[in-house]
Amino acid sequence: MSDSPDTEMEIVHLLRAVTVELSRRNADFAVRNGMHPTDVRALICLMDARRAGADMTAGRLGAELGLHSAGTTGLIDRLERLGHVRRVRDEHDRRRVLIEIDERAVALGRSFFGPLIERVVELLQEYDEQQLAAVKGFLGGVLDHAREAADAPGSR
Repeated sequence: MSDSPDTEMEIVHLLRAVTVELSRRNADFAVRNGMHPTDVRALICLMDARRAGADMTAGRLGAELGLHSAGTTGLIDRLERLGHVRRVRDEHDRRRVLIEIDERAVALGRSFFGPLIERVVELLQEYDEQQLAAVKGFLGGVLDHAREAADAPGSR
């Protein structure tokens, strides 16, 4: 535990600065590739679902992005036209349509964000297991609290 409120607020301000800078990078990627920032968030959701081995339906994607049905359909149509996603029938339930990210979208993201990701990984390699666990715990806690705040009554 820190005894210094100054250090704690310095970390909060650094986290805010990182968030702003990453948002700027996401917006730059979107503009360069003819997308809306929400399109980039959708692609991230799809990559996260794929990495977790989870199916992604239009309904689930819309819920994760906070979009209504028509907005979700428009987003998926736009990403499909750009060649970033495809709609496929669920092989276990043919009535269900899944949204899958195309490898070209992954490669496009890797070409833009790859150098930053590599630098972050290099930075993390300088930390020992205990430090990595602290960083992971801190970021996980911030994420949990941010999600709770977003779900709180009156937050939208």
